Amino acid sequence: MERAINKIVLLSFLLIGMLGYAQNKTKFVNTHTVLAKIEPNIKTDFWILVYNEYGKDQELKVYGTKKDYTPQFSGFDLFPSEDTFYYIVYSSGGKINYITDLEGLKAFVGRIDNVEEAAIMATIEEGYVIDEQFKDVAGNYYEDKTNYYLDLGKLTSKECPYQKKHYTLTVNKSTGKITDIKDNGTYIELYNKKCKNNPRLLKIEKNEEPKEEPKKTTQRR
Repeated sequence: MERAINKIVLLSFLLIGMLGYAQNKTKFVNTHTVLAKIEPNIKTDFWILVYNEYGKDQELKVYGTKKDYTPQFSGFDLFPSEDTFYYIVYSSGGKINYITDLEGLKAFVGRIDNVEEAAIMATIEEGYVIDEQFKDVAGNYYEDKTNYYLDLGKLTSKECPYQKKHYTLTVNKSTGKITDIKDNGTYIELYNKKCKNNPRLLKIEKNEEPKEEPKKTTQRR
């Protein structure tokens, strides 16, 4: 009886721990808010995060006293898109500068100061992404005193099938380095009509294969 009670108590603690772990996870709102949390490694007079969609600029964040700047016609994106991009305008020592690529963004971020910057660096250096459509598996995080734990996605195949996997990255707060990567498996696998290995297409082709007609036998009289 005592053993049974001990097992129940232990199971209760495990369940509480699992629930606490799940509750501690926070979803990233979107890419806008992640980039807006940057704490620049470069000393700036002001800086502006600009989002361009279909040729129209939108200032998402203005830090400091804004000065006139030249709109840019290209930029970077943490999740590549044909119709949108971001760029950053900043002034350092009175000189206006523009960040329009990921290498420039990496230098601007510099040392990792928060979980958003950890996610940005994982995207730039390793190709991970915050998947805004699937935040439960590839767009959230939790943290403790030592590490950030990021659940991020990664495009693992552009061929047939189109495939995404999700991972848990452990990022050390002191060094900003990824110390562990856990592969959580595939969460998207899409086939299209052009995929030769599309299971549905193979099934259709198999059903459409003509059956061999039995050979006619001639009777001798």
